[in-house]
Amino acid sequence: MSLVFAAITPHPPLLVPGIGKEKMGIIHATKQAMDRVEEMLYLSKPHSIIVISPHGTIYPDSFSVNAHTEFSSSFQEFGDFGTVFAWKGAPLLAAKIAHSAVKKNIPVRLISERDIDHGVSVPLSCLSSHLSDVQILPVGYSGMPRESHIAFGELLKECIMESDKRIAVIASADMTHDVHGQKGGEPIFDSQIISALQQGSSDSVFQIEDSVLAHAHECGYRSMLILLGILARMDAPFQLLSYEAPVGVGYMVGNFTM
Repeated sequence: MSLVFAAITPHPPLLVPGIGKEKMGIIHATKQAMDRVEEMLYLSKPHSIIVISPHGTIYPDSFSVNAHTEFSSSFQEFGDFGTVFAWKGAPLLAAKIAHSAVKKNIPVRLISERDIDHGVSVPLSCLSSHLSDVQILPVGYSGMPRESHIAFGELLKECIMESDKRIAVIASADMTHDVHGQKGGEPIFDSQIISALQQGSSDSVFQIEDSVLAHAHECGYRSMLILLGILARMDAPFQLLSYEAPVGVGYMVGNFTM
């Protein structure tokens, strides 16, 4: 039943109540936008959610797909020892992707790790609370060129479209780090990404200069490239739901209208 939902979300641990607590107001716009994404995701009724994260194991020469049958996460590294989440895995979808990758000569490493990183768990903690039976597939990008990320996204799209399940995709991506230290106070990377997405110009996202990327110290550009590969040649306009940078990191929330 193919692709039913796609979005880009940040992954600030402050979104987890056990961490953010009374500081949640600092990222009020982001929290409201995530609540809106949760509502839209719920209405799309996904069987599976692919989450593309920048914080898992990154291989220099291959992408990763986590085929574990179940996942758990905790936030002890952020000082929260009480919050624990668990999700079902999507091993059949993982196997399909790995098999297709061999035929397409795209390097994909099938891994099996129960514990997932906060690039996956933070967005899911906000978005999946009303999706008790949903399956999760964590995906990691690589150190390979930009073209490879688009090609991997196109491979994922083929697997999604051939599935008889309803599948959603979340690109987990924080924008510019040290926003307050940017020259002139302007996060160039963030503004260029937002402008390109709103204009529907994947080429502009793809062609962002290396110097802009290096200066941004972002964590998620390649997550977005994979998602754009999935959405290639689809009519899916981008809707910006929020952007803010209250703690020096750019947080963007947006969805693509299916």
